[in-house]
Amino acid sequence: MARILCIDYGGKRTGLAVTDPMQIIATALTTVATKELISFLKNYFITEEVELILIGEPLNLDDTPTHATALVEQAVKQLQKKFPSIPIKKIDERFTSKMASKAMLEMGMKKKQRQQKGNIDQIAATIMLQEYLQNNT
Repeated sequence: MARILCIDYGGKRTGLAVTDPMQIIATALTTVATKELISFLKNYFITEEVELILIGEPLNLDDTPTHATALVEQAVKQLQKKFPSIPIKKIDERFTSKMASKAMLEMGMKKKQRQQKGNIDQIAATIMLQEYLQNNT
């Protein structure tokens, strides 16, 4: 089986998480500068087989778009253009950043580590991916 990749897309930084090849466990991969995302993915896809890309869709509680929804829509179009053979699925990302912050506290991460926003991004991507695995396998 191939991996599933999850993207927590942001204007400046993008958090990435992946499954193991058996699609059992979600693991934080890295955080990249958003402008370097496509380049990073091109290199990653050379060494790893990915069968699905998940991307967090920012929505308000009433399911209306947020200020970041248009950014994600543009990213989806760019990903589809650059990687047409890999399906892309949008998933709900509500509360994942808050859940990531709480998880970092519970893991005992030091304050300095918790303040590094890149850590929140990759943990948020991991949470989205783990929820997807739980609900779709």
